[in-house]
Amino acid sequence: MAKQYTSVEWKKINDKLDADPGKFGFPERIYGSALVGSFNIRKLGSSLSRNSNTWEFLARICRQYDLIAIQEIMDDLSGINRIMDLLGSEFGMVVSDKTGVYPGDNGLGERLGFIFRWKTVERGEVISDITFDRTKVLQIMAENYEAIHEVMEPYAKKYANYKAGKQGKPRNIKMPAFLSFIRQPYCVSFKIKGYPGTRSYDFMAVNAHLYFGDYMSDRRQEFHALMQWIIQRVKNNNKAYHPNFMLLGDLNLDYDNPINDRERIEEAMKNYNKVGSLETNPKKRVNINFPFLDVHQGETEVYRTNARLSESFDQIGLFFKESNTVWPTHDKNKAMGGNKVGPDYGVFKFTDLFHEALGLATSIKNMSSTQKKNFFARFEHKVSDHMPLWFRIPLPQ
Repeated sequence: MAKQYTSVEWKKINDKLDADPGKFGFPERIYGSALVGSFNIRKLGSSLSRNSNTWEFLARICRQYDLIAIQEIMDDLSGINRIMDLLGSEFGMVVSDKTGVYPGDNGLGERLGFIFRWKTVERGEVISDITFDRTKVLQIMAENYEAIHEVMEPYAKKYANYKAGKQGKPRNIKMPAFLSFIRQPYCVSFKIKGYPGTRSYDFMAVNAHLYFGDYMSDRRQEFHALMQWIIQRVKNNNKAYHPNFMLLGDLNLDYDNPINDRERIEEAMKNYNKVGSLETNPKKRVNINFPFLDVHQGETEVYRTNARLSESFDQIGLFFKESNTVWPTHDKNKAMGGNKVGPDYGVFKFTDLFHEALGLATSIKNMSSTQKKNFFARFEHKVSDHMPLWFRIPLPQ
């Protein structure tokens, strides 16, 4: 394991960030707006797993937000509690139980959590996992019975041999249909407070860390299932606690080559929009917007969200009725950033910050494979292998 950054190196990093935070996309706190974001902090577990400078840097990031969704929280909460101690009493936290592995079984389960600023955000009463009930699962199995049987029969034989001690545990199989989430998405109600005398802005925040496995089809099935669940909930929200939803997290979208992938993803998003916006009943029409799939007006390509600058796994998605005038529709994305209080979006590019602060001569793009390996190894396990996203919302007037 590569050596963590030293205190001297961290001083250079923080000094460089202090000198020009906007250069690296570090979100500015602006009166009249709220900052919502998402950050996959790699294996956020024991408080002893990182040095004090790293914990302070992670807390510095979280302190900028009014509400931030955190993925990859381990069962050991001492690490995120250390961040909370650094943040102080201004902030609150809510965290799910471990998901992704059955209690007692081998495997790496995770928690999903939110950190929020009490002054601008109020947590609501509704907190829940997102699941498919047994009736829905049975329907899916019935509709795909032959295909499921075809892959399950050989798996069942291998599993029987494994239980009998005749072979190792069989690997996951390529499922022909979605049955359940690898990690249950975590849904929490929040209110963003407006100016005194105004109504709060209320929504359900969904924190998700979707499947990243051997098969791309499994990834897309899980993403589609979550999209359909949220869309149907927003469409039929007469009794929903809050009418609008925001999806934040590591969705593991296949978007490493925007030129090739953009058309496919755009077509998928248009289909989702069609489900919501072409509803004949105006009260059920839903707008869907994923700003990070578009090129920000200040950039030349879509934001990369992993630390190696090759993928856009992390996303923020908006699902809302036409009456919501705070969140932007898809056609407004290209103009975002023109208003100081938002709406706007971006990524804190700490990879570029580290590279520049440490005075590395070779650009990341022109580094050899060995140079890249050594550069990323210094921080992708201790800071993270993902960069934090932010979305700026004007406060309710």
